Amino acid sequence: MSQKTTGDVIVDSLIHHGVDTVFCIPGAHMYDFNDALARRSDQIQTIHTRHEQGAAYMAYGYAQTSGKAGVYSVVPGPGVLNSGAALCTAYGANAQVLCITGNIMSHLIGQGRGQLHELPDQLATLKGLTKHADRINHQSEAAPKMAQAFQAMASGRPGPVAVETPWDIFGQAGPAPEHYKAPPFKPTLNPQHIEQAGALIAKASRPLIMVGGGARHAAAEVLALARHLNAPVTSHRSGKGIVPADDPLALDLVAAYDYWEDCDLLIGIGSRLELQHMRWRWQPPHLKTIRIDIDPTEMVRLKPDCALVGDAADAAGALREAIPGSTANRTAALKTLKENARKKHETVQPQMAHWDAIRAALPRDGYVVEEVSQMGFTGRFGFPVYEPGHYVTCGYQDNLGFGYNTALGVKVANPTKAVVSVSGDGGFLFGLQELATAMQFGLGVIAIVFNNGAYGNVLRDQNTVYGGRVLGAELQNPDFVAVARAFGMTAQRVTTAKELQSTLESFIKADAPALIEVPVEQGSETSPWTFLHPAPYA
Repeated sequence: MSQKTTGDVIVDSLIHHGVDTVFCIPGAHMYDFNDALARRSDQIQTIHTRHEQGAAYMAYGYAQTSGKAGVYSVVPGPGVLNSGAALCTAYGANAQVLCITGNIMSHLIGQGRGQLHELPDQLATLKGLTKHADRINHQSEAAPKMAQAFQAMASGRPGPVAVETPWDIFGQAGPAPEHYKAPPFKPTLNPQHIEQAGALIAKASRPLIMVGGGARHAAAEVLALARHLNAPVTSHRSGKGIVPADDPLALDLVAAYDYWEDCDLLIGIGSRLELQHMRWRWQPPHLKTIRIDIDPTEMVRLKPDCALVGDAADAAGALREAIPGSTANRTAALKTLKENARKKHETVQPQMAHWDAIRAALPRDGYVVEEVSQMGFTGRFGFPVYEPGHYVTCGYQDNLGFGYNTALGVKVANPTKAVVSVSGDGGFLFGLQELATAMQFGLGVIAIVFNNGAYGNVLRDQNTVYGGRVLGAELQNPDFVAVARAFGMTAQRVTTAKELQSTLESFIKADAPALIEVPVEQGSETSPWTFLHPAPYA
């Protein structure tokens, strides 16, 4: 029987599970694993980044838009901690991200001897950031523990996982094992609950379907159900594009809020329903709720009138088959809601002018990665999306610095599609160093940096709520165009939405790394929060 090292077995397992890319930064603890990757470069590519957070966010962007696991590898200790924000993002956004890391020598773990990159309890740290984390203690454990990690990552509510291996174990050799895939767990729908949901639907006159990230794979089934019920569909950000924005039944969150006033049935599919229950802060009288979610704990966090625990596609399909179609005709009413919402969007300037320019330049199947910024907040209601997963967000973490790095991972997963990163100046500087990665690997992401010289939301709150006492919100920035050109990147500054559109069109056509800086007068941006946190109805 042939002999293989633990590093070889891990790489074999990655390939066996369909992984074709690893984002990484090499280091001493990982040498034997890195060498195993290098010897299999014909089957799995490695993209090395300039910061561990960048590697993890690229894996996140890859996972969210490829339908496959996003894998990254970093050294233990500071490498793991540097990637921690991305693991938080992956956990909050239910992304299938796998962290592969090392540890100190196996016989020194837990002794506190002050070894290179030692943490007091790294495995416990990883368990606090992921859905599942484990340690490979011997070469013979590598294949089964990798299979368990992939199973955990895809079972039920997806989420990030981590596997650590001590420094000396990566190079440990042993018999080459058999590789296997452990099938992911998926709960079985309860037919009685389908009947209960059908009874609630039969009584409803104004249903609303709310979709979240858990329904991205179920776009066809969701749309079929919506048309069967003649029910409008809305989303916040992760669910954008599940029903195309130009479909007659699609409502952005501004239009949906107006519909909400008389809604009598909310059907949540793969959504925490945060929009309705936390942001809108008001419930229509006699409202009933049906929830479809693969995670049974969601039914405890927010108890519905009817809980359908199962896969979104399975449940939406079963529900459509179990109930008669609706004869209600809401086409004209929904059209009016959408037209009125668009007029409201246009009051948020200059953000909406810029979003309109981006939408006009971007192909229908292009990807946008939002960043936490005045543009990002506005895009959640003002930017139309036509395919599921093509508007990539950071979920509820709302963390600065994820945007550009994530967009690079999206481009790796979708090399023939246009990918645009929309950032503020504050967030973009968190990942500026990855301009080097974009250039080295030819990743044609177009970064659009809206530069208002501030953490705009913080500055607005300090001025309006705290009497103008400004602390840490005003920023001194570099010349972003000059910085990008220093990396060898094409870059241009534009001052109008028209210039933004034409420049973006030319950069998308070139399909090369590029940056566009858009100066914005500080304090000139209309607050989008009127629509993100609307006041309750009087």
